[in-house]
Amino acid sequence: MTAATHSTLFPQVPDSADAVLEGLDPEQREVATALRGPVCVLAGAGTGKTRAITHRIAYGVRAGILQPSSVLAVTFTNRAAGEMRGRLRQLGAAGVQARTFHSAALRQLQYFWPKAIGGSLPRLVDRKIQLVADAAAACRIRLDRGELRDATAEIEWSKVTQTVPADYALAAAKAGREAPRDPAEIAQLYSAYEDLKRGRGVIDFEDVLLLTVAVLQDRHDVAEQVRAQYQHFVVDEYQDVSPLQQRLLELWLGDRDDLCVVGDASQTIYSFTGATPDHLLDFRGRHPGATVVKLVRDYRSTPQVVHLANGLLAQARGRAADHRLELVSQRPAGTEPVYTEYTDEPAEAEGAARRIRELIDSGVPPAEIAVLFRTNSQSETYEQALADAGVPYQLRGAERFFDRPEVRKAGSSLRAAARFGGNDSLLDDAVDLPSQVRAVLSGEGWTPQPPAGSGAVRERWESLAALVNLAQDFAAARAGATLSDLVTELDERAGAQHAPTVQGVTLASLHSAKGLEWDVVFLVGVAEGMMPITYAKTDEQIEEERRLLYVGVTRARERLHLSWALARSPGGRPSRRPSRFLKGLRPGSGTVGGRTAAGGPGGVERGSGRGGAAPAVPRRTQRTPARCRVCGRTLTDAGEMKLMRCEGCPSDMDEGVYERLREWRAIQAGRSGQPAFCVFTDKTLMAIAESVPDDERELARIPGVGARKLNRYGADVLAICAGQDGVGLDEDG
Repeated sequence: MTAATHSTLFPQVPDSADAVLEGLDPEQREVATALRGPVCVLAGAGTGKTRAITHRIAYGVRAGILQPSSVLAVTFTNRAAGEMRGRLRQLGAAGVQARTFHSAALRQLQYFWPKAIGGSLPRLVDRKIQLVADAAAACRIRLDRGELRDATAEIEWSKVTQTVPADYALAAAKAGREAPRDPAEIAQLYSAYEDLKRGRGVIDFEDVLLLTVAVLQDRHDVAEQVRAQYQHFVVDEYQDVSPLQQRLLELWLGDRDDLCVVGDASQTIYSFTGATPDHLLDFRGRHPGATVVKLVRDYRSTPQVVHLANGLLAQARGRAADHRLELVSQRPAGTEPVYTEYTDEPAEAEGAARRIRELIDSGVPPAEIAVLFRTNSQSETYEQALADAGVPYQLRGAERFFDRPEVRKAGSSLRAAARFGGNDSLLDDAVDLPSQVRAVLSGEGWTPQPPAGSGAVRERWESLAALVNLAQDFAAARAGATLSDLVTELDERAGAQHAPTVQGVTLASLHSAKGLEWDVVFLVGVAEGMMPITYAKTDEQIEEERRLLYVGVTRARERLHLSWALARSPGGRPSRRPSRFLKGLRPGSGTVGGRTAAGGPGGVERGSGRGGAAPAVPRRTQRTPARCRVCGRTLTDAGEMKLMRCEGCPSDMDEGVYERLREWRAIQAGRSGQPAFCVFTDKTLMAIAESVPDDERELARIPGVGARKLNRYGADVLAICAGQDGVGLDEDG
């Protein structure tokens, strides 16, 4: 056996059933050896639930108690199912079926359809949105792209909750759902959609479950054949099952009880899709003799992170909170969570980017760092800040801001208005740049007040609102700026962010971060109105927002940074407050319900505006403003501050130096496999070409040239400024 086979990539298969149990803690061992009857595993974040259930299956197989082909393990994502299959193979339990609910149902439906129904299974459509659009047209209901996505989501919710079109309005009202249109219209659209599918002979993703349920209910011979195949079931992430998935599971089981479910009610964050923790919480009621095992030993996070996570849940209310798990960290002590308050959102983004740059410079791999936010519309500010700091990043679970359809369409409308605005009646009453942008974007769906509820319409509005806010900031920083100037600015930003995806810091929404973990996590925008989100009104919705923050906190292994901004933009009124969820947890925030602050001493830092960390006391400090070196005006725009002059003031840039710097930068970027802006941004190159520094001290004064870049690129840049040819062209990099 070669050395490679002993590596973590090729772990040695346990040589016996007892060897499978080695290395499990007492509770995990309890799970692994409880092979008969109903079993409920309540597993907190980071407690090794996947390890416990895969070792349970493997132990049963290796001990001869379970036949591999008789076990069906189901979970919610293909990634999780693939990970489970891989672990089972490593434990010597190949042949066990580990699938998502949908893939398991589709496999059965394909096999039994000719026998139960006759003919071939109808074609499965990958995306139903075009069908919904056709149904809307048939009903003469006009929907924009955002409303179309939301209407599709309502149809999906209806189907997984087993709600028929005639019952939609009542069911939606009972569930407190914010329908994108009048509920009667959604019901009509839902009915037309179902008719259209039948007419075209196709089925959708939810139909796979519905039809499998129907076949198993109506054909007892088919149901018995499935039950003869699978006698033992394991369900992961059981808090996320929908009523339809639960019904399918019950039909698979029949009158048997060889079922093991694993979940954590405190991680229920997908109720908007129909998921409910009720099945997990009611498990013992349905199975009075069930074995219940609680996994609370947290192997992921430090005691400090776990302490904060426990503190969040200690304040929770409701049924899920009554079943919360008190985690106990198994890791050595680490650093306290850091709480940082900033004057505005750009300062918050720049502060996070600066800290991330420092972490990377100290040796933390970029892939082990994440920035997590509540909504995808927050990503643009962090994309820009990381780009300016020369930090590579990857966006998970969402399109880049400038790639979003609504942003691209809005950009086209603004570009057209800039060229032909004199003939556009929309702009007749627009007296300045912000009002012009608001007028143009009103035609794209922007309104002064956000739409009610969540979903695609809200996300679309948030994207357009981000452009409106950007226009306001741009106009404040550049007196007399025109619509053409703004379009140029947007093009520059889009150009920087269309760089190839690189392995770097992860930017992700809290929802898309579920199931992942990093060494360092930055939870940003932890302020009222964003966490909890503005449209969370009911007690149930507020508690789901708390659970979402809990999921974010428990993604961190070693270091956790939480931050918020007092105002949206520089100079704005500081009216925002830290999230209510942090009350009694962050130092100085008092107590909750008579309890002392659960956060312990904590690490506290207050960020100032754009530049650096201010002392904790006094709360705000005055910094010397950056001024234009040509006209003396105070600068607030980050790009202008790099140039140290107003965008409109005359430039004394050496064009030759600038072009040589751009050529050199392209070579460096190619060698490192990074986007060009990670070497130096265009604004930094312009600032260098304008000042043409003679030595390192002058070069270091230019914003965007930090100590790391000075050490790495300083000699080349100074050589180019001195007029030397061929700099960097024949080096190995």
